[in-house]
Amino acid sequence: MSRAKTPEHPVAALRKARGWSQEEFSKMAGMPRSSLSAIEAWRLTPSVSAALAVARALGCSVEELFQAAASARQSPQDEGAQWAWQACSGAGRYWEAEVGGRKWLFPVEMLPGVSWAHDGICRGEVMEENRKADAAKTLVLAGCDPAAGLLAAEYAAASGFRMLTFTRGGGAALELLRRGVVHVAALHRSTVERPLRNAETVLEKLGSGYRLLRGAEWQEGIALPRADSTASVSACAQQVKQWAIREPGSAARECLDELLGQVTTSEHVVLSHQAVVEAVRSGWAEAGVCVQLCAEDAGLRFLPVRRESLDLCFAVEMEGDPRIQSLIQLVRSREHRRLIGELPGYDARNTGELVTV
Repeated sequence: MSRAKTPEHPVAALRKARGWSQEEFSKMAGMPRSSLSAIEAWRLTPSVSAALAVARALGCSVEELFQAAASARQSPQDEGAQWAWQACSGAGRYWEAEVGGRKWLFPVEMLPGVSWAHDGICRGEVMEENRKADAAKTLVLAGCDPAAGLLAAEYAAASGFRMLTFTRGGGAALELLRRGVVHVAALHRSTVERPLRNAETVLEKLGSGYRLLRGAEWQEGIALPRADSTASVSACAQQVKQWAIREPGSAARECLDELLGQVTTSEHVVLSHQAVVEAVRSGWAEAGVCVQLCAEDAGLRFLPVRRESLDLCFAVEMEGDPRIQSLIQLVRSREHRRLIGELPGYDARNTGELVTV
């Protein structure tokens, strides 16, 4: 489905005309840079107070500024929904979801633990909707938690909303959140030695104006064949020749690089914890870094390397969205924490904690 280029937001045009960076202007308007970025990218309609602050900083009235924005947005060049990312085949089944006031189309992927009926089919430039899907009742999460399917099933039962959980490493998930095509990105770089690493990563990649909802703590380590007798992590680092290597930007890849004391390179990478254990179980890799849950469920040996914190990141301005509110309520519920605490290697004692970046 084709779509002409979205017109520039009047806020962005006026800011640039004055020679101000987003960082400079966000300080003048007294708002997080992430909120300003979302307004300029048409992902956020500002509250009355935010609109007044933006207009005041630009030296114009709210009516002048945002009536112009409404007129630009309603341009006949701005039609329908956009692809969140390009389908590998260039066409096929898709789901629909609304993120930041814009409808996105998501190519169908194999989701962990849960499968939703597709909302439509794309054949070239022809879109065929199969059913009436309410895009505003779908939450989109990107991350590599192998228990995301469990979360999605609980979420649907408790809230009546649908959750799409796309498997992405932490770096890729944060990039999708920055682009405004997902509601939530999961990352797990915080360790016992560096407990603030997740917040530091979000601040570095996205800036301020985000919240982190603690999903769990878990054990990440080395998956080995059941018959392997390697006694320690250090022995693995010295003896293993063929690793199942995750993609750059993932916490598992970072963990392996630290373990080996060098930046690993490979022509072939695997894209999830589950893919790591399948590589080891099928025999084309001697070992790989993944979370304990995947290793045990696959019948492999597991040597723990480090304890990590899994956090769910979302923008502050999204906190009032019913879908985010439902997610917070679920993660903090006693039943969810009980289920998470029963998973191999997971610890739910701090699950549900919410902090601001």
